[in-house]
Amino acid sequence: MPDDPKLLAVLIDADNITAGFAEAILKEVTSFGRAGLCRVYGDWSDGNLAGWADAARRLGLVQYHQPANTKRKNSTDIGLVIDAMDILHAGHFDGFVLVSSDSDFTRLASRIRENGVTVFGIGEGKAPPSFKAACNRFVTIENIQLDADGAEISDVQSLEAEALILSAMQKIDVEGSWYALSRIGHQLLVEQPEFDTRTYGFKKLSDLVRKLDGFELTSKAGQQPQVRFRKR
Repeated sequence: MPDDPKLLAVLIDADNITAGFAEAILKEVTSFGRAGLCRVYGDWSDGNLAGWADAARRLGLVQYHQPANTKRKNSTDIGLVIDAMDILHAGHFDGFVLVSSDSDFTRLASRIRENGVTVFGIGEGKAPPSFKAACNRFVTIENIQLDADGAEISDVQSLEAEALILSAMQKIDVEGSWYALSRIGHQLLVEQPEFDTRTYGFKKLSDLVRKLDGFELTSKAGQQPQVRFRKR
């Protein structure tokens, strides 16, 4: 059915992400689609991964053991990449979720997208821009952990958000007046895959737009919300 959620392959770099985020990450994945497989990669003989071993048992994650054969080679990354390519070529999944903040996965994300398959990234805000840009969408763990309620937004954040939204409008139609909110949201992610309204304290784009003085939002019954720039 056309409305079925995307079937996703979730691959987690346990060496790079703290196990305490496991449940929040899996909850975030449900906003992208349905997890068809969830694998966690690491050297499970390493006591530092005890937290992930516990999380795997509780959450039904499949542990993939990648022993560190040498000190200077990240076998976890290599094992994850090899599995990802096997999964890609099998052709059973609509998208991938790569959970890491490691720049080593930049080429993997690009390669998957070259095959027309969607890539979601989840990692820390410090993840390199190259990896973020290689994903169709990148979500920071910091935002996943936020309880976004729109209580406060600084002047600097307001100006930044306004600039991003106005840029998206101009890319859609430089001569336009009213713009569909959903189209703006799509364009924002095309230009900046890590864009997230939670960065500004809001769960939804409509709530953020309502808070910004530079825009007017209207919504009629049975129609998509529309936004226009309010000239000052």
